[in-house]
Amino acid sequence: MSVLIKTKDLKKQFDEIKAVNGITLQVEKGEVLGFLGPNGAGKSTTMKMITGFLAPDSGTAEICGFDIRERTIEAKRLIGYLPEGAPLYGEMTPKSFLSFIAEIHGLHGAEGQFSLDLVIEKTGLQSVLNQSIETLSKGFKRRVGLAQAMIHDPDVLILDEPTDGLDPNQKHHVRKLIREMALDKAIIISTHILEEVEAVCSRAVVINEGRIIADGTAEELQRRVPYHNSVIIHTSAESAEMVRERVSTLKQVAEIETLGELNGSVKLRAVPLNGSSIVPNVAALLRETDIPIDEIFVEQGKLDDVFRQLTTSENGGQNA
Repeated sequence: MSVLIKTKDLKKQFDEIKAVNGITLQVEKGEVLGFLGPNGAGKSTTMKMITGFLAPDSGTAEICGFDIRERTIEAKRLIGYLPEGAPLYGEMTPKSFLSFIAEIHGLHGAEGQFSLDLVIEKTGLQSVLNQSIETLSKGFKRRVGLAQAMIHDPDVLILDEPTDGLDPNQKHHVRKLIREMALDKAIIISTHILEEVEAVCSRAVVINEGRIIADGTAEELQRRVPYHNSVIIHTSAESAEMVRERVSTLKQVAEIETLGELNGSVKLRAVPLNGSSIVPNVAALLRETDIPIDEIFVEQGKLDDVFRQLTTSENGGQNA
């Protein structure tokens, strides 16, 4: 893979606020990078610096090898950018607006019409093409914004909350589109929707207070949760103590927790050492001892929990 997006020690300060405090990352062709963080973490500011819409106080950003400050025109030609609340000309129609954007990118005549028809089809704008943008729903406005970012088929896409305002069906469509485009592009997506990271992104970066505090695949981030790969066991109240005693004999099990009791059924959690997979051992042991079990399954770490753990002060995230 080739590196299409590269930043080194990007910094930006507004008065006394350090919005971005040393962001260094790389995104390769074929990657979809999820950019996660709480409000005010520095996501949008970082994306504006990568795209050249905001000058960093220090540090560098490169697009396909072009420094965004020194080779601005060359770099911007290779970027498709969907900013937060994408600015659109409300009095124009999607058709006239996208035709205008195509002209700006040097797409004329048959080539421009082909590009226009293609993004209209991909973003599902056919039904509102001749309606003024100011009268469109938030979801359709977002899709017009996405279409303008895609129309020149750029190597790099920077998308700030691309599914904001979309209904579940529209979100599914846009996520599918992003996965398809990612085959020959490098894409950064800023999002608050953690399920989007699991559905679309090949990798995720979590930032807080302007700094990267985690970088990895969704699965790698999930492993940070203490109960990742734990085994949940539902059994009767009469069998619960026996299950606890037997499972605690396994060397791979760190502890057994009782999570609750409902209608005579007890829910237990077997927590593994170092997040290892223990379900085959637990299941085999319970079969051998013939203890009646109602249900057994593996509990994966949730990105919501990882996000809270990394970005809240009570869990030490802000000092990570």
